[in-house]
Amino acid sequence: MTTREELDYCYDFVLNLTTESGKVIRDALQGYKQIETKAGNWDLVTQYDKKIEAIRIDNLSKQFPTHKFIGEETVSCYDFLPELTNDPTWIIDPIDGTTNFVHSFPYTCVSIALAVNKEVEIGIVYNPILEQLFTARRGHGAFLNEKPITSSNVEKLEHSLLCLEVSYATIENVRDIILGRLEAFVSIAHGIRTMGSAALTLCHVAMGAVEGYHSDHLMPWDVAAGILIIKEAGGIVIDTNGEKFNMMSPKLLAVGNSKLAGELVKLITHADVKTHQRKLLLQAAT
Repeated sequence: MTTREELDYCYDFVLNLTTESGKVIRDALQGYKQIETKAGNWDLVTQYDKKIEAIRIDNLSKQFPTHKFIGEETVSCYDFLPELTNDPTWIIDPIDGTTNFVHSFPYTCVSIALAVNKEVEIGIVYNPILEQLFTARRGHGAFLNEKPITSSNVEKLEHSLLCLEVSYATIENVRDIILGRLEAFVSIAHGIRTMGSAALTLCHVAMGAVEGYHSDHLMPWDVAAGILIIKEAGGIVIDTNGEKFNMMSPKLLAVGNSKLAGELVKLITHADVKTHQRKLLLQAAT
């Protein structure tokens, strides 16, 4: 059992570590990056991803030797996703928005969360380029640079700015679904944005800058910190089908309020039906 005092100490320690990690990104943004690919040519990693994760895990493991870790680069080395247990577990994305980072595009961040008893207690997302520090403690609200933030109360799709990560359409077996959903979003929303960083996009939902964000192709380290920040800002996070969200297998719909969430679930469901019908017609024609 982790006490409130222990969580306070964890928060202060990792906040200092996060700002130190951010300096690595800021200093390296315009410099040379040694680039590798993981799942595909859209899934990049640099020496800085590995460096930041190593710094974080080394420091946290020394300070909290009984805690566990789920980190993006560590997991990719072992090619399996560890189980989330009741033990205090740090969930780390050293650089979220690596492709942005490679291109010196300023939407990139470090993201870290602490889960205890499978419940996220601390969430921190830091964009050191734009100096945006998003923080949340469970039950204590959400903040941007220490100022409280609140998710949007816009309830109509036609008045909404929505985010969708369309780069996954490079994956052939999900391309039609993603493009079908994009077409549905474009047909009704006030505007569509793709930021290239799941953690930062979740924070933009939390601060009310966008009304909703959807992606089915994320990992726990992409979302762990951001989902706490959204919930503490008054927003909701559900499964794409409208069911309970599973952080360890995230199919994500993050929205400023419940009414708009219901409308987005209907929109996505209708888009998928249309995509399936088109596929059947094409098969019949051939």
